[in-house]
Amino acid sequence: MSKSDVLLGLQWGDEGKGKIVDVLTPEYDIIARFQGGPNAGHTLEFNGIKHVLHTIPSGIFHPTALNIVGNGVVIDPVIFKKEIDALVKMGVDVKSKLLISKRAHLILPTHRLLDAASEASKGKNKIGSTLKGIGPTYMDKTGRNGLRVGDVERHDFKEKYNALVEKHKQLLSFHNYEYNLAELEPTWFEGIEALKQLQLIESEHYLNNAMAAEKKF
Repeated sequence: MSKSDVLLGLQWGDEGKGKIVDVLTPEYDIIARFQGGPNAGHTLEFNGIKHVLHTIPSGIFHPTALNIVGNGVVIDPVIFKKEIDALVKMGVDVKSKLLISKRAHLILPTHRLLDAASEASKGKNKIGSTLKGIGPTYMDKTGRNGLRVGDVERHDFKEKYNALVEKHKQLLSFHNYEYNLAELEPTWFEGIEALKQLQLIESEHYLNNAMAAEKKF
């Protein structure tokens, strides 16, 4: 069975993890991201052109590596679609090189609203949130309320989405926070459709099989 290398950032972010992954992994078979959200910004530079990745692993530019967004990651479909569109314009074959865990959780528009409402209510005691909805999404994950990537394949996905949104609306009512959800939903559902075009996998089984096959990652 093969061994896998793990890169951890033990400070407050911005340690240069994305650059290090890009430099050290040109010969790897698989490059996986296992946690975090789109507040990350991994900046890579090729031929004088800067590329910023928020969700997708830095190995997406390696010609032979498969890239996995793992089950600990939270995904904003709007930001994710923008990343994919930018990579496609550069000629990256995203569909064949990128795999998404079905257990990764989705950041809803209402998660971002909850993030903003909570931060606004703290006044001088605000924590400096990036307002990307990451904290509320992880709260739903730990509370077993959230939507996962695999749910997009279900026939009742929209019903599950609406049920969670209603819970969020109740929370938002306590904050007396004004918002227009109708303005946010169209681009979010466009992102969901883009997500459905990619390879969705059971990442735990996939990586266990890769280790058994002595893949390098």
